[in-house]
Amino acid sequence: MAKAKPKRTDNPKLKLLGFNNLTKSLSFNIYDICYARTKQHQQEYIEYIDEAYNAERLTAILTEVARIIGANILNVARQDYDPQGASVTMLISEGHHDGLSTPSKPVVKKKESVVAHLDKSHITVHTYPETHPDAGISTFRADIDVSTCGKISPLRALNYLIKSFESDIVVMDYRVRGFTRNVRGMKHFIDHSIESIQDFLSAEIKDKYQMIDVNVYQEFIFHTKMRLKEMDLDTYLFGEGASELPPREAKKIRERVNREIMEIFYGKNIQR
Repeated sequence: MAKAKPKRTDNPKLKLLGFNNLTKSLSFNIYDICYARTKQHQQEYIEYIDEAYNAERLTAILTEVARIIGANILNVARQDYDPQGASVTMLISEGHHDGLSTPSKPVVKKKESVVAHLDKSHITVHTYPETHPDAGISTFRADIDVSTCGKISPLRALNYLIKSFESDIVVMDYRVRGFTRNVRGMKHFIDHSIESIQDFLSAEIKDKYQMIDVNVYQEFIFHTKMRLKEMDLDTYLFGEGASELPPREAKKIRERVNREIMEIFYGKNIQR
């Protein structure tokens, strides 16, 4: 069966009747996998991740995302959790508005719990560091959503976000929703060309990752998942190096880590 050719959606001089109401949403699941053999190493890994990606650091990352996509920060709510994890919610808008905060000076509200009502666009991140019952395996997951209205696009921050986290696996979804109208009243359901999320990735990132696409062009839904091509065991060990392990144990750990990566990447359990 011949593959349907994706639509060309260029509108370089699109004149709108009013505000661009198209919503462009980019969602990430980013995973870091680690092997920490002892209980002490597992706890130290969780503490390390929790400190490296605390609410303050995450706020700095999202502030840079806002700068890259050309958005103005209206409000920030952030929270560190006990025993681990953090969340940041950032309300943004297109362009600068007098009397509102700039990307360099966001308004930060810290509360024990947060409910945010967002009127236009937003960026959120939630982290999930955890150890597994499967001896030695620990993971760090970050869920990131960048949702924008208007001309600004979350795809501009794609490469920065991937590089900001230690990403063994990246699962991304991009969707354009709603419509906007031109001056003649005709609806436009997308205002830019896209065939794959991969179109917006740097050559450096493409070279490092194996990628799979699942796209529904007629619905403007794009899905890409990525996993690192190379597996250097030293980068997955916490608290010790591969050279310190007996060859048989190193092989067993490599197989265990690789199985964890494969199960997350393909979304299913693998027979042992």
